[in-house]
Amino acid sequence: MSNPKVTVLPGTKSEASAAIEVLQPSGWPMPKGYANGMAAEGRLVVTGGVIGWDTANRLADGFVAQVRQTLENIVAILAEGGAGPQHLVRLTWYVVDMDEYLDNLKALGAIYREVMGAHYPAMALVQVVRLVEKAARVEIEATAVVPR
Repeated sequence: MSNPKVTVLPGTKSEASAAIEVLQPSGWPMPKGYANGMAAEGRLVVTGGVIGWDTANRLADGFVAQVRQTLENIVAILAEGGAGPQHLVRLTWYVVDMDEYLDNLKALGAIYREVMGAHYPAMALVQVVRLVEKAARVEIEATAVVPR
């Protein structure tokens, strides 16, 4: 019998070989743009806090542009570990201005889907006083699990 909570990843042969499970308690409303929880088996790939700078350490101009570059940087780091966005089980976002985040939800959603696809791991969003790089508007930590 099929388990409706299991997300079958591209390249896996069946639900039995899928290693990432979305945890959605019965009767809870479906979250929009994130998962309530994830369970996974495999090789762990984690990033440090990633910000929106390019390979020359130049920060993108503005919050939305920094989010795009940050997500692209996360994808590059995941690839180094043999992972992709579909392997993400958690993202923790640190923003210096919650209103800036909330005022740009539509643009952020479009960028997220463009860079990361339609896979939504467990996520947390935290407002902080500032980040180590003073001009950084966002920092994101990622955790992925690559099936064995």
